[in-house]
Amino acid sequence: MKPASAPGLLPPLQSSRLLDQVRERIRYLHYSGRTEEAYVHWVRAFVRFHGLRHPADMGASEVEAFLSWLAGERQVAVATHKQALAALIFLYQRVLALELPWLGEIGRPKSRVRLPVVLTPDEVARVLAALEDDGGGGGGGAAAANDDSDRAGPHRLLAQLLYGTGMRIMEGLRLRVKDVDFERRALVVREGKGAKDRIVMLPATLMVPLRAQLVSARTLWLADRDSGRAGVDMPHALDRKYPRAGASWSWFWVFPHRRISVDPRSGVQRRHHVLEQTFQRQFKLAVERTGLAKPATPHTLRHSFATHLLQSGYDIRTVQELLGHADVSTTMIYTHVLKLGGGAVRSPLDALPPPFAPLRSSPLSCMPLDPTSSPTTPSSTVAATSAF
Repeated sequence: MKPASAPGLLPPLQSSRLLDQVRERIRYLHYSGRTEEAYVHWVRAFVRFHGLRHPADMGASEVEAFLSWLAGERQVAVATHKQALAALIFLYQRVLALELPWLGEIGRPKSRVRLPVVLTPDEVARVLAALEDDGGGGGGGAAAANDDSDRAGPHRLLAQLLYGTGMRIMEGLRLRVKDVDFERRALVVREGKGAKDRIVMLPATLMVPLRAQLVSARTLWLADRDSGRAGVDMPHALDRKYPRAGASWSWFWVFPHRRISVDPRSGVQRRHHVLEQTFQRQFKLAVERTGLAKPATPHTLRHSFATHLLQSGYDIRTVQELLGHADVSTTMIYTHVLKLGGGAVRSPLDALPPPFAPLRSSPLSCMPLDPTSSPTTPSSTVAATSAF
């Protein structure tokens, strides 16, 4: 392998350790924190898989062996396989600045189209009703700020927002006060997937609960301000351009966490928003309480939002814009969900003559509650009824 030409435009790395170099390069290129976490994970796993050998001393065979182990023994999903490969490509091209003449020979898994899980409106209502709030992680004053509880609602309001707007879970958790426009009944989603902004509707039924949530959040903001605590995290080094903006009310989280945490990058103690894992755990418990057999997750609310809009007659371009999809083909997947019963095709089983034909009416439906109370009830029917 020889030095690559394109990555030569990047400045030299200052870190000496491999994982620190990966982090340094990711932050220089302004990748997201979640991408940094994933890439560092896969680079570490790759190095450990090959007995702590340095990646510069390895090549195509080692990369293929690692990817084959992931697909064969670990049986990871296609998306996970692709993410691991992307991390290794980033490592060699952007961090080690090495050309990969064997890159085109590495097999890439093919994505499989899967229909999303969609809840009916009744199922959505049941899950929302089953979500339990614990007094609201976005408020409660100083006592709540010092609470050691891991739960950090209000989960029901957040779930209602996800279903009512089609936002992704992190888009909802990262909402800031300035992004809520009550006058226009709109929410501004900042830096969604692909670092794109968009505007979604603010459901009229959530106007009052959201105002109450902001009152609770302001209590935490005032407590942080009075204690002289550092402001919330600011994107793109805005804290250096506007040093006081992070401590302002407009930049505060709509769903702040109860407890103070340490920023993993800066080491500063500040308030973060509600944790993704906390909400996912509470949503899972709510699904279990409703007894639903569908594998619903918070992202299912987004799928249900899109499907229900299409069922209501809204055009697919409008749904695409609300979801923030770059290509309408991504939104088209929800049209497949609308094809109930195989595209409304009548099953040939329903056309068979008796005794295989479907029952038009059950004799049990016209029976009295107590079969023994009717002297004309056939004994066979009584026996069948008692079996239920």
